[in-house]
Amino acid sequence: MQEVKKPKKPLIFYYVIVMLILLLFNFLAMPWLAQRQVQEVDYGTFMTMTKEKNIGEVEVREQENQIIFTDKDKQYISRKIMKNAGGPNAMTFGMGKSNAKVYVKSSEGIRFSDVAGEDEAKENLSEIVDYLHNPDKYKKIGASMPKGILLVGPPGTGKTMLAKAVAGESGVPFFSMSGSEFVEMFVGMGASKVRDLFKQAKEKAPCIVFIDEIDAIGQKRDGRAGGNDEREPTLNQLLTEMDGFEENTGVMILAATNRPESLDPALTRPGRFDRRVPVELPDLQGREAILRVHAKKVNLSDNIDFEKIARMASGASGAELANIVNEAALRAVRDNREYVTQADLEESIEVVIAGYQKKNSILTDQEKKVVAYHEIGHALVAAKQTNSALVQKITIVPRTSGALGYTMQVEEGNHYLMSQEELENKIATLTGGRAAEELVFHSASTGASNDIEQATKLARAMITRYGMSPDFDMVALETVTNQYLGGDASLACSAQSQAEIDKQVVDLVKRQHQKASRILEQ
Repeated sequence: MQEVKKPKKPLIFYYVIVMLILLLFNFLAMPWLAQRQVQEVDYGTFMTMTKEKNIGEVEVREQENQIIFTDKDKQYISRKIMKNAGGPNAMTFGMGKSNAKVYVKSSEGIRFSDVAGEDEAKENLSEIVDYLHNPDKYKKIGASMPKGILLVGPPGTGKTMLAKAVAGESGVPFFSMSGSEFVEMFVGMGASKVRDLFKQAKEKAPCIVFIDEIDAIGQKRDGRAGGNDEREPTLNQLLTEMDGFEENTGVMILAATNRPESLDPALTRPGRFDRRVPVELPDLQGREAILRVHAKKVNLSDNIDFEKIARMASGASGAELANIVNEAALRAVRDNREYVTQADLEESIEVVIAGYQKKNSILTDQEKKVVAYHEIGHALVAAKQTNSALVQKITIVPRTSGALGYTMQVEEGNHYLMSQEELENKIATLTGGRAAEELVFHSASTGASNDIEQATKLARAMITRYGMSPDFDMVALETVTNQYLGGDASLACSAQSQAEIDKQVVDLVKRQHQKASRILEQ
């Protein structure tokens, strides 16, 4: 029996089926996939959509350093820093990418009104903010925006706070990064971070880039081989980005340091850092203004004398003044009060200067007597001299700093210059405590160790730095580095001169010690 075979379908039949499937996929599946596709946009688009309230859902992926968000139609959009996993620097695991913090205009940020005691610095920086708000006013006369501003000063004077105030006032994107964040284990990663930082900044121009503690990467290049060579390529890249072959438009650099003498001259020259703004310790009026700003945050009694507190806190930085107000508030809480009094503020100054009272430290009667005569010796010598600061307080209560007592002197006003007589009187006051012990007990104790140290340091400075020795006249015998970090002094003279300096220091301190003894004997 012959089998009947079904006729084969023509090949075009299968082609038609495949085409129908592809058409259905294009019409149905592709629009859904396109809706779910992530589209990359720049930072400006993201901010514009946020202001227009055209944002649906937002997802922040910190590890991937990107933001995924949707518009109101659920279209996925991303603000990515790495374009794809196999792109540039794919094998660096993100180490060459900048992790700068970006701040945008906020209604609750720090303003210039929150920063007191640094009027000159605020004036310099407010001009930059005005330029960002009204560039046409400056372009009309031909003025251009400074490329960089370097904030220098001692620790705690408010350099970082001024930068935050600029961020709060400017209304433009503000990048904040520490100098140490550029330094990586692998050579070249720091330079890559600098490139990425400026790439992001140029996308958002005009903007401000703040680099805190820039001396971490901006130290002078000395040509030595070996060691950590990462800083030099990082510095070279920073120099190129700030003022290189490619013009850097619309990016303002703010940097802060307390070691300006260690920075590379190529970094501090005009064209890179056009302006250096000193942020010094506040004067009497500045301290009073700073105290008033921080006192707004606490409940105060009605009889607070801020001028007296500012006089007592001579030489304090803005951070120390903020700590004084906070310590006063903590003392009020410990005493179960709802407001801060004048006594709280005065005690908090002593806490910051000398530490807390040692309530469990019990001195013998003889030790109390020695400490009392020692402190009275300081006070009497200071009171009997003409050019000497007024004695504000004498205490023999031990403190956590190790002091068994102290005499507080308060200047009547601001003193920017000190005469030779005033310095000698200060040395005599420092030796007054030991002189009183010798006069009353006919012996010496260890309580004058800090007085001896300060008197010797002051006498040496008079001879080596201030030119107050007739033998050496106006010759610099000592150099001081790191002036904002306490000052490291080193002698710059021969061994014979050093021996003569030591002899004159001993003679000077001895003369003032004898002078203090004569005053007390009277």
